[in-house]
Amino acid sequence: MLYAVISTPQACTLNSALFSPRTATYGIEEEIFITEPTRPALSALYIMAKLLWRNPRYYYRHSATNFARGRDARQCLMSSVEIATRPHSDAEALLADLQARRADLAHAAKQAYLVPVGHLFDLESPTNTGGLHLHVGVAPERRSVVYTNLTYFLPLLMLLSASSPYAGNRYFGQSYRIAHSFAIGALRNDPGYRFQDLIISRRLGTIELRALDPIWDVERLRWLLHAVEAIVSMPDARPLNLERYAALREQAACAGYTPDLQRLYAELRAVCELPEALLQRTISDELASCVAQEGLMGTYARLNHAYRTGCWEPVNPHPVKPSAGRAALGLLGYYLPKLPYVAYKAWAEWR
Repeated sequence: MLYAVISTPQACTLNSALFSPRTATYGIEEEIFITEPTRPALSALYIMAKLLWRNPRYYYRHSATNFARGRDARQCLMSSVEIATRPHSDAEALLADLQARRADLAHAAKQAYLVPVGHLFDLESPTNTGGLHLHVGVAPERRSVVYTNLTYFLPLLMLLSASSPYAGNRYFGQSYRIAHSFAIGALRNDPGYRFQDLIISRRLGTIELRALDPIWDVERLRWLLHAVEAIVSMPDARPLNLERYAALREQAACAGYTPDLQRLYAELRAVCELPEALLQRTISDELASCVAQEGLMGTYARLNHAYRTGCWEPVNPHPVKPSAGRAALGLLGYYLPKLPYVAYKAWAEWR
């Protein structure tokens, strides 16, 4: 994973001129689902093999695959896939590169559906999730202040990204993934512990926001990056109260834009002019409305189209089905070549 320096958005005002945006670095890892048509299959590995061998120097380190664990594997073994960006000098270059990575994945995927949500709507599988991981690199002497301030405002950022309104074909709330994913959770006293919402990465030394759902909408993602930059640039630490944080994260995941989160937004507004409408009407709200009107397949078709083109509009679903032959080729062409790097990452992140 590499990182990008994000320039100050005109809409955001920083607390102090002492902290330039160039004192922090930022990087994105994006996890989404490849479905055929509504669930992932091992033939997604063939798509990732095509992506890898199109540009092996880049995608060997900047792509990954995930699998469900334990009992969840009985529902669906294959989980999300991951792409990541290069380093850049500003937010627009970073977002342009992310869109180029998305275009590469779309080209490799052909007719398969690309579904950018935190949890698939017809599963109830806490180990089968996707996410948007945002890494923040700061000087060691700033790390504690930045970690504390990101913790303080993170429930708002969760709501800003929420895109997982269903589990087991039942409406859940804003994000089943945020509420139940095995890979995240309310913060512990140890920021190095990997499976929580916000960590200090052992491998990279960055502060990693792990709790965010995938965001197909580039404009919404742009606002999220601007808000994070403004929070990172705050010179003084807000109070760190893990019980308060746990309560607010539950509200963000389940209830949405509550009075408590509205008060937190008023505090964030002092450092960044984030549009309140993005919290009042979330991606999750839009997806729930779409499912009610167009059903699961119609919603996934819209998401696939939106991820590929940037346009949220009705499209007709098309037929596609998994292939055992493509799965075998994917195991040979992607999974086996990547095993040494996967083993290294696991060692580096847990050592």
